[in-house]
Amino acid sequence: MHFQWYPGHMTKAKRMMQENIKLIDLIIELVDARIPLSSRNPDIDELGKNKARLILLNKADLAEEKWNTAWIEYFQEKEFSAVKVNSKKGGGMKSIQEVIQDACREKTERDRKRGILNRPVRAMVVGIPNVGKSTFINALAGKACAKTGNKPGVTKGKQWIRLNKNVELLDTPGILWPRFEDQTVGLRLAFIGSIKDEILQSEELSAELMQFLVKNYPGILAEKYGIEESEDGFEDLRGVAESRHCLLKGNELDLEKASKLLLDDFRNGRLGRITLEYPEEFA
Repeated sequence: MHFQWYPGHMTKAKRMMQENIKLIDLIIELVDARIPLSSRNPDIDELGKNKARLILLNKADLAEEKWNTAWIEYFQEKEFSAVKVNSKKGGGMKSIQEVIQDACREKTERDRKRGILNRPVRAMVVGIPNVGKSTFINALAGKACAKTGNKPGVTKGKQWIRLNKNVELLDTPGILWPRFEDQTVGLRLAFIGSIKDEILQSEELSAELMQFLVKNYPGILAEKYGIEESEDGFEDLRGVAESRHCLLKGNELDLEKASKLLLDDFRNGRLGRITLEYPEEFA
C-alpha cells in the first residue's frame, strides 16, 4: 500500500509555530500511545530546541500497558518529560499541572534569579490530526478557564487561556502534520485513523492490520470473530465477513463492510489494548 503526502498544510503550520515558539516556555506534544514515534512530527525537535518539552502518550488506555511504560522510559532517556494520559476519560490529567511545573523548573529558577517572580509558565500544545489535541485542551482547561486576552507582541487573534495562576496555554497553534518517507509510518497512521479512510483502500489496510495482529497478538482475531487465523490477511478478512454476515446480493462476501467493522473495532479498543510499534525498533 502506497501513501501520498501533501506538505502544503505542514508548511503553513510550521510557519505559524515558528511565529509562536518565541512566546512560550514549554511545548506539550501529544502523541498516540499506540504509535508514539510514527505520530510525531520530527520538525518539532528542531523548532522546539532550547524549550522545555513534555510528551504525552494520549489514548494510553488503548495501548498495552507494558509498552506504555517502555515508551515513557524511552522518551525520558532522551531527556523529555513524558506522561501517559487518556484525555477522553480524564486519566492522568490531575498530575499534568505538577509535571508542567517540573518540566519548567529550570526556567522558573532563571526567572527567580533575575527577579521575575510568579510569572505563569506559557505552554503550547502541538499534535498531528486525530491525536486528541482539542480533547486534551478542553480536559485540561475545564469550564473555569479564563481567556487572558492578547499579550504584548502576540499577533492579533491569538488567545491565551489561563489554566490557573501557574500556567497559561496558547490557544490554538496550527496543527503540525507528520512527515514520513517510510511507508510503514503511513500505514500505522492509517490504522489509527489519522489519514482519511476515503483516500485509502480499506480492504488492503484491514488485511495488513490483520497480518500484524496474527503475528504480534496471536489468538485475538480468533477470539473476537471466531475465525481460524492464517498468515493471509485477505483470507482472515473473508473469515470476518462470513462470521459477521457481511454479505452483498447473491450471498457474496462484503469485504468492504467487514474491513470497516474491523478497523472500527480496533480503533475503539474492542480488540483489546494493542501497541503497533515498540521502542527497540528505534533503539
